[in-house]
Amino acid sequence: MNKAVNNPSQPIVINTEGLYEKHKTIYARSVKGVFNNWRWAMVFVTQALFYGLCWIDWGGHQAVLFHLVERKFYIFGLVFWPQDAIYLAVLLVISAYSLFLVTAVGGRLFCGYACPQTVYTELFMWIERKLEGERPARMKLDAQPMNARKFRLKAIKHSLWLLVALWTGVTFVGYFTPIRELMGSIATVTLGPWEIFWIFFYAAFLYMMAGFMREQVCKYMCPYARFQGVMFDPDSLIITYDAERGEPRGLRKKNVDAKAQNLGDCVDCGICVQVCPTGIDIRNGLQYECIACAACIDACDTVMDKVGYPRGLVRYSTENALAKHYKPRDIFAHLMRPRTILYTSILLVIIAATVWSLSSRIPLRVDILRDRSTLYREADDGRIENVFTLNVMNTDATTHRYAISVSGIEGIDIAGEPIIEVPAASNKSVLVVVAAQDANKGSNKIMFEIRALSNDSISVREKTTFFMP
Repeated sequence: MNKAVNNPSQPIVINTEGLYEKHKTIYARSVKGVFNNWRWAMVFVTQALFYGLCWIDWGGHQAVLFHLVERKFYIFGLVFWPQDAIYLAVLLVISAYSLFLVTAVGGRLFCGYACPQTVYTELFMWIERKLEGERPARMKLDAQPMNARKFRLKAIKHSLWLLVALWTGVTFVGYFTPIRELMGSIATVTLGPWEIFWIFFYAAFLYMMAGFMREQVCKYMCPYARFQGVMFDPDSLIITYDAERGEPRGLRKKNVDAKAQNLGDCVDCGICVQVCPTGIDIRNGLQYECIACAACIDACDTVMDKVGYPRGLVRYSTENALAKHYKPRDIFAHLMRPRTILYTSILLVIIAATVWSLSSRIPLRVDILRDRSTLYREADDGRIENVFTLNVMNTDATTHRYAISVSGIEGIDIAGEPIIEVPAASNKSVLVVVAAQDANKGSNKIMFEIRALSNDSISVREKTTFFMP
């Protein structure tokens, strides 16, 4: 029996060692290679799109603008209203299935090449390397006490980080407030409170995440890293270490056959660990911290070139490929499996349906509201009149004149001018008086038709009721 139970006065010792790991700063080493080039290409592409799209004009408006004040969303000539929220839902579904497909085929490729956390961490680390030097220099700088040189380098680094973060915050807000208006407000110091809040909030968030937390976001905060592991299967492409070829690892002497020393191809240099932005050792197998950036592949290939061994000790492969010694074409063949085919098919169907819906979308919406204060009224000529309010929304990028007509009852017509003009990407409310004489008592079904005079294909028909006493 436990002695602590027999003696209540004896304290229970709880071992807390290892429950919480103290954060260790990761000094990632720079690397050159094919995958590093691809990673930087994605940095340039994503940031060119992010920083550049808001400055492009399209049809008299900002190419991409989510104007919350006007409740209009401009996307390359298309104008969306809150009533078009279905397209947002479809976009989320397309993004989800794209993520499923990419994960099933290539693992965490999105994390390693296109995730904003990875992209901005790469930018901040580049600034850090340019100012403080490579890995050994940065480690030495952080270890030494504060002096003039260290203070100067740290001050310049953090200033540049803050400038990048602030400009990113301004650009982010520029997608919700027209960027040129926003820059004018900044120049005249007339920013609104919400604009100020979101600029500094986004900037502070980016400064903290990319400058300080870095790999901790991927390890502890990102939900994608958690559920993505269950989306892998033995035929998913992942970054792998060929233990059969590399083990037993160890240092070796020049001009001495490694096989004679019973050594594998891994020279145990540790460079694959030094270049990893999350600080893991890929030789220990796939870990959830791995973001598939492939920095370890470039590093290992460089070492293999120096020692005269074949490349590919660390490479993109699959669990089945390593176990069954697949050739490259066999790996590719196993990527096209029922799971990926299903994801691809569903994704293509959704995209095709969305494209068809957008191409056939009529840039006109009409809401009809009956005047509830006066159910009906009698005109001087004895006809019965009903009053309706028509809210006509022109979602096109050009101004249109619309003809309003009504049908459903013999002799029914509109009193007054049946033509209205609505500017581009705007709405207009108009009172419409409908008169009829020969109709059944009570509610009668009628049909409004609103048609653009310049384009017969832009036409909307809406049902409502006409009340006859």
